Amino acid sequence: MKYERIIWGVLLLFVGGVLLLENLNVIEFYWRNIWGFWPIFLIIGGVNLLLNRNGSQTGSIVSLAILIITLAFLFVKGQEKPSGSMWWGFWKNKNIDADIDWEDDVNTDTTAAGSKMFHFSEPFIPADSAKKTVLNLSGGGTSFKLEDTTDSLFDASVVKKKGEFSLAKTTTDSTNTLTFKMNSTRRDRKNNWSFNAGTSKVNIRLNTQPNWEMNLKFGAGDLDFDLTKYKVRTLNFDGGAANLKIKVGQLLPITDLKVKTGVSNVEIRVPKASGCRIKTHTGLASKDFRGFVKKDDGYYETPNFSTSKNKIFINLDGGLASFEVDTY
Repeated sequence: MKYERIIWGVLLLFVGGVLLLENLNVIEFYWRNIWGFWPIFLIIGGVNLLLNRNGSQTGSIVSLAILIITLAFLFVKGQEKPSGSMWWGFWKNKNIDADIDWEDDVNTDTTAAGSKMFHFSEPFIPADSAKKTVLNLSGGGTSFKLEDTTDSLFDASVVKKKGEFSLAKTTTDSTNTLTFKMNSTRRDRKNNWSFNAGTSKVNIRLNTQPNWEMNLKFGAGDLDFDLTKYKVRTLNFDGGAANLKIKVGQLLPITDLKVKTGVSNVEIRVPKASGCRIKTHTGLASKDFRGFVKKDDGYYETPNFSTSKNKIFINLDGGLASFEVDTY
């Protein structure tokens, strides 16, 4: 195989891999960060001419190694927070803050470390207790924690230096839908640049009266939800490289958990008094289901599943993930 074809193959794999990881929200890659390093490729071209004048195999190997090391450096550099908002040097010393578009009731404080803290809240009205409440939660590079209960329907505190979060509510006769998300677009509708810089920390508080349905989606980050105080009928999680901890309660007769993830660590705890069935489609994932009996290929149950009044159904779908389910 010609050396030039190998070089182009490596470059295409690099670009394609970065674009795929970006689309899956596994990484946030700023291409403008590596724009200033374009002379590196002139240097690589010069090294290639010097080392491969006579078609030397050793020279080709050395040149390829230099290219791979360079791409690894650019991969790391591309994930760093940009110092400016444009690709061109005219803007490189400009300090352009993110434009934050608040859609709901938001207050702002500043932490001791200098980061801004934003408070989101949706009030609770008596009619909400009779409705199903759907919570749509999404964000990349975010740490979500279900901290405590609240008299509001939904309350969240966000610690982040820069970024854009939004909270929106829609209502029908039978359902409330709350959508709380970190927008991942590089430009907002006002044509101002915004950044997802650093890891956000979000502490969430929920009301205990409604029946909850939760749809959680993010690329990389942490999620720690203790649901023992809440009536959760369904929880759907879709994530990339995540660290997920969920503790399930027994306030409803049936609870469904569906977890679909890539390279993640998933820990789920279920009450001993509830019967639990696990269905897995996990490929090369590791599994540790304590207190469960394997019933069939991909199926596991607690010994009391058929006799328990409350039942929990867990569906696990993952690639190189680690799944752990335990009772308490």
